Amino acid sequence: MTESAPAPLHWKLVVDAGDPHAQAEFWAAALHYEVEDNDSLIQGLLEHGALPREATVGFRGRLAFRDLIAVRHPDDPYDERSGTGLGRRLLFQRVPEAKTVKNRLHLDLHAGEGRMESEVARLTGLGASALREVKEPSGHWVVMADPEGNEFCVH
Repeated sequence: MTESAPAPLHWKLVVDAGDPHAQAEFWAAALHYEVEDNDSLIQGLLEHGALPREATVGFRGRLAFRDLIAVRHPDDPYDERSGTGLGRRLLFQRVPEAKTVKNRLHLDLHAGEGRMESEVARLTGLGASALREVKEPSGHWVVMADPEGNEFCVH
């Protein structure tokens, strides 16, 4: 009997947020991702009494979960019934406390050769802040913060 390698794990990065929908809008635009549309899933949960109406909000003319929303890579597969991505995703979940310390995990965005400056300007226009520029023998990048202060780097 031969053993096969285990299937790769599916994953998502979960980010705490004061306003998950605003964070989803920012990161979808920043990464050229799509905000997941869970309207059909939510409608079904409401119809079956499995979700209270107060756990939902209107978002982009459709129903969304009040306390969480995800963005996904546009080329990755997703479940058409639920709208849930099956690949590269960021999930933003509402938390009551504000960010108070440095991230333990962050995203590095790679803009491509000669495009770092224009990408920093684009992200700043979306609501990010440039915190500092780093020039080291190992590389050159800009440390930025998203609208809620979560750090990320642009290379």
